[in-house]
Amino acid sequence: MIVPPGSHTAFIGRPETPDQWLMYLYGRVPGPLHESHKFSKYYEGEQQKLAFSQIRYKAAFASVFSEWRDNFCGTIVDSTNERLHVDSFRIPDDDGKDTRRFWQQSSMDAYASSVHLEALITGIAYVVVWADAKGEPTITPVPSSRMAVSYKPGSLWELEAAARFEMDAWGRQQVTLWTEEYVYEVAYGEIDWEKGESNPNPLGIVPVVPFENRTRLGMDPVSELANCVPIQDAINKTTMDALTASEFAAFPQRFVTGLEIQEDKNGNPVEPYNVGQDKLLQAEDPNAKFGSFAAADLKNYVTLVDMLVQHLATVSRVPSHYFLVNTTTAPSGEAIISAEAGLVAKVKERMLHFGEAWERVIRLCFAVKNDKRKNAFEMETRWADPEYRTEAQHVDALLKMKQLDVPLEFLWREAGFSDTQISSFREMRKEDAKAQAEIQKLMPQPPEQPGQAPDHNKPPQGNSGNANRKIHEAKP
Repeated sequence: MIVPPGSHTAFIGRPETPDQWLMYLYGRVPGPLHESHKFSKYYEGEQQKLAFSQIRYKAAFASVFSEWRDNFCGTIVDSTNERLHVDSFRIPDDDGKDTRRFWQQSSMDAYASSVHLEALITGIAYVVVWADAKGEPTITPVPSSRMAVSYKPGSLWELEAAARFEMDAWGRQQVTLWTEEYVYEVAYGEIDWEKGESNPNPLGIVPVVPFENRTRLGMDPVSELANCVPIQDAINKTTMDALTASEFAAFPQRFVTGLEIQEDKNGNPVEPYNVGQDKLLQAEDPNAKFGSFAAADLKNYVTLVDMLVQHLATVSRVPSHYFLVNTTTAPSGEAIISAEAGLVAKVKERMLHFGEAWERVIRLCFAVKNDKRKNAFEMETRWADPEYRTEAQHVDALLKMKQLDVPLEFLWREAGFSDTQISSFREMRKEDAKAQAEIQKLMPQPPEQPGQAPDHNKPPQGNSGNANRKIHEAKP
C-alpha cells in the first residue's frame, strides 16, 4: 500500500490506472536510506567515518583528521569503466550511418560512459529513447534515483511500465509514465497525479532500457563495490590507528626522575620544561635522571594495510599495481599484462550485458523512425579493445592476421579506427585508384598493327629474350 506525495488514495493489488502505476513505481525509486546512496559516497570518497579505537582518541584527534580521506573504491570502479568504450554497432548489409547519427545527435560518445559509471556504482542505470519535436530519436540517460520500472511477469527484459520523476531548479516535479498502450504525463508543479494527460504510445513498447550490473537470475543488480566496502572500512580503521599513533606516540616521550615537582598557586603540577622547544634540559639535583621512551613503530600498520589492499585487489579483480602496493621491483610489461587478465575478463563480461542493452537502445531509435531495422536482432555492439597493449605489439598482431587473408576493414576496426575514419579510408582508396588509373593512361602504350586484334596471350616485352632462348634450346 503506497501513498504518493500530495495524495491519500491507496490501492491493493496490481496497478490499473495511471495514478496507481505512479504510486507503485514511486515506491520502487531508491529512497535516501537505500544502499545505492552509500555506494555513491564510497565512490566519491565521502565515506570517512573517523573510526578510532578508543573514545579518548576521538575526542583528542577528531578535529585533526576531519578532512582526511583514503579511498580505493573510486579506483576500482574507474579501472573498469575506463575500458568500457562503445566503438560502433554492426548490422549485416548496413553501412552504419544511421546508427552513428543517432549516437552522435545525443552526444553518447560522452554520456555512454556516464551510463556505465552509474550502473557500476549503484547497480543499475536507465536510458530513455523518445522522439524530439522534429521526430528524431533522442537518447537520454537517467540515474536510478529518478526512475523505476516494472517487468512483465516471467520476463527478464520486457517492461510493462516505467516512470520517470524529474525535479527542476525550483523544486517542481514532473512525472512521465510509459506503458505499451499510453504515455501519461503530469506537468511541472502539479502534485495531484490524477490530473495528468494521457496519449497513445506510438511505439507500442516501453521506450526504457535498464543497464544492470552483475545481473543474476531472480536477483536485484549489485554494485561493483558491494564486496569492497567492508575491506575499505578495515583499511580506513587501520590507517586511522597509524595516524593516531603518529600523532600520539611516534615521537619519543622524554621523562625525568628525582626532580622536585613544582606546583602553581592552585596546587596543580607545573611542567618544568617545554620539551618541544628547549634543546637543553638541566637540573641542580644530582639525583635527577633524564631519559626517553622508545617511539612507536608504524611498520606494522603499513604491513597490515598492504595485506588488506591485496585482499581488496583479489575481491575486485583489479591488479595490485593499481593500488601501488609496496614491491621490491617494478613489474615488467609482460607481468602487467598477465596481472590484468582478471580485470580484462571482468570487463568483457560487463560488455555482454551492457552491449545487449545498447542494441535495444538502437532498435528503439529505429522504432521511433518506423524503420524496419527496429527488428534487427542480429545487431552487434562493437567495443574498443579492453586490453592495453603497446602500439608495436598491436600492429604486429594485425599484420600477422593480414597474412591469413583477414579483410582489410576488419583490421582497421581492430586497429581502433572509428567508423567515420574507416569511411574516410574508403573514399581515400577510391581516389587513389582513380589517380593510379589516370597515371596508367599516361604511360606509353605498345603500338598495334592496323586491323590486328590485340594478342592477349602475347608475353610481356621483358620476357622476349627468355622466350627466344627457350626456342633455341629446344632445337636439336
